[in-house]
Amino acid sequence: MKKITIAKGDGIGPEIMDATLAIIMAAGAQIQIEEIEVGEKVYLAGNTAGISKESWDVIRRNKIFLKAPITTPQGGGYKSLNVTTRKFLGLYANIRPCVSLHPYVKTKHPLMDIVIVRENEEDLYAGIEHQQTDEVVQCLKLISRPGCEKIVRYAFEYAKQYGRKKVTCFTKDNIMKQTDGLFHKVFDEIAIEYPEIENEHWIIDIGAAKMADTPEAFDVIVMPNLYGDVLSDVAAQIAGSVGLAGSANIGEECAMFEAIHGSAPRRAGQNMANPSGLLQGAIQMLNHIGQTEVAEKVQNAWLKTIEDGIHTYDIYKEGTSKQKVGTKEFAEAVISNLGKLPASFKAVQYAKNTSLNLPTYKRKAAAKKELVGVDLFVHWRGTDANELATLIHKLDSDGASLSMITNRGIKVYPDGFRETFCTDHWRCRFKPAKGSLLSKQNIITLLTQAENLGIDVIKTENLYQFDGVQGYSLGQGQ
Repeated sequence: MKKITIAKGDGIGPEIMDATLAIIMAAGAQIQIEEIEVGEKVYLAGNTAGISKESWDVIRRNKIFLKAPITTPQGGGYKSLNVTTRKFLGLYANIRPCVSLHPYVKTKHPLMDIVIVRENEEDLYAGIEHQQTDEVVQCLKLISRPGCEKIVRYAFEYAKQYGRKKVTCFTKDNIMKQTDGLFHKVFDEIAIEYPEIENEHWIIDIGAAKMADTPEAFDVIVMPNLYGDVLSDVAAQIAGSVGLAGSANIGEECAMFEAIHGSAPRRAGQNMANPSGLLQGAIQMLNHIGQTEVAEKVQNAWLKTIEDGIHTYDIYKEGTSKQKVGTKEFAEAVISNLGKLPASFKAVQYAKNTSLNLPTYKRKAAAKKELVGVDLFVHWRGTDANELATLIHKLDSDGASLSMITNRGIKVYPDGFRETFCTDHWRCRFKPAKGSLLSKQNIITLLTQAENLGIDVIKTENLYQFDGVQGYSLGQGQ
């Protein structure tokens, strides 16, 4: 018997949670339920996190959390509980299967059967933003080797456990050579350990276009956080409906399972909502806790119900569907099909008594780190890069001298183009004289001289080599 935490959430949440629990318990799930309150009521009681400390304690004790959708009030500084939960509990892997249910659910892609594996903790979703000048704000894109290794290994282990044949990586490393470049590099390193699984890499833009046009060309797709967030919803929608998709959020200790749709308050209390998304999340939960036979029984019964034409309003279609039912009635139909197999869909058969091999990340030996330059970011309201260069060259010394100025990443000095539009945010790159070394003291001297000259330095970034490999990007046009 496994104790799990549940939250019935807001809007349609209580109805679809009751339906989901009724189905999995009827199928023989060996679980004990501990319920907590999260969401709108907690927010409006003055808790901007939407969850109490006591509820956190319950989740952390039980490790497994099945959550219905919640409503986050607009304004007021309320934080997304989903994002908070993923980060606090280290739920680094977001798993979203997207499967066509053709011809019972309308789709242009009847052969679609893909799984999106999304990194869940870092990338631009670290949420580190700053306004630096009147005209420019920045958001830091953080990609770590541990984050890459954990999510890529999870994708290959998932493919191995579920009999998938191929893992595809999506990045934009033709532009973001350091951040997305690291993700791609780690993918290539780990793929070697799984010779039985085909691997490939696509640039995100053409990869997304291919997925939207020909999703049957893919199997498991792994990608950084932002791309995964966008494309998992696209994949769910082109498979037939976002409302049918479930989601697993997996960490080294805890896991959260949910539907990917929202709380749909307009449909609350009307016995109309489709519980399929949360049910799919619960099936992922059952697999995760080792109750694969129950998960298999529920999934096959659900598929049988869909092909029998017993549909809720959101997927009901004259000529294809046979009966329009409410939330409770749909759950009852699934329960009546437990033990039966679908006829037109392929019956699922999950691997028994297997677990994903997910070793704890081990930090590698430190590289030789050499300081080879510094970027000074300057707030300057002029528009002529050559005029700025004349000012910045006053900082030159034997230790470091100006080598380049960029604006929004584009080289504007030396040899800039007058057609290039410039904002008030300038990157001034200093390099040491050939054959000499740069020190932190040289940087302090630069900043002191800049202050004395009235140059507004808003940020610095040290430039390093790691084991002789350049650890920073060139300016566009260099």
